[in-house]
Amino acid sequence: MQCNVWSDSQVRNFLITISYNGSKYHGWQIQSNALAVQEVFQKALENVIQKTPYELKGCSRTDSGVHANMYCISLKMEHNIPTYRLQTALNRFLPLDISVLNVEEKELDFHARYSCKSKEYVYKIWNSQVRNPFLEGLAYHYKYPIDVELLNRACKAYVGKHDFTSFCTIDSRKMEDMTRNVMNFKVERQGDMVLLTVEADGFLYNMVRIMVGTLIRIAQGKFSPDCIEGIIKAKNRAKAGPTAPACGLYLNRVNY
Repeated sequence: MQCNVWSDSQVRNFLITISYNGSKYHGWQIQSNALAVQEVFQKALENVIQKTPYELKGCSRTDSGVHANMYCISLKMEHNIPTYRLQTALNRFLPLDISVLNVEEKELDFHARYSCKSKEYVYKIWNSQVRNPFLEGLAYHYKYPIDVELLNRACKAYVGKHDFTSFCTIDSRKMEDMTRNVMNFKVERQGDMVLLTVEADGFLYNMVRIMVGTLIRIAQGKFSPDCIEGIIKAKNRAKAGPTAPACGLYLNRVNY
């Protein structure tokens, strides 16, 4: 029961940190025609707090099929449940692919989205001739060679404050300021797993997946290693690489 009006000063504001496997969900935000993480979380919450009015805000929308190692939710409500009991009770009602990692109380003006200073995403590529059945839906299987050092040099062109129009899927959403500040981007190998990690003050729709798809084009020799600066300046989605599959993407950390 979402509510924006409070009767007195007994309102509490919780920061709830969850982790989830997004394979069967259409992102975080609740939808009328598909199952989203928010819908499942709210059902669990309502089982715990019954008819208590509440206000719930997520830190990000996330795409369909994307996972989260750390996803943050701010919850306002007038309820006297201790934080440790709220965590335990939520985990009792949540499915096995969603887990509450932590619950803490915050000041009333804290907001899971607007109080965020930066977010970090990790994209996982299983870089082996042989697929790993235990990573099905949890990493992108790419069997061709990846020169990690080459990509680690190329991705540095993403770092800085830029207009990332070329790295945004254009749909029916309202156009906004396309400028984002990318603070860090790195590519590293751990055995057959290649990890692409990016931190920024915000991300556009499909931005990380298009960044990864562009780097894969560089790995394939289809794009020049120094192409990224020109693609950014073009402000044209057609100039960038394809959108990498959602299965490899994880919201890894939210910084406040």
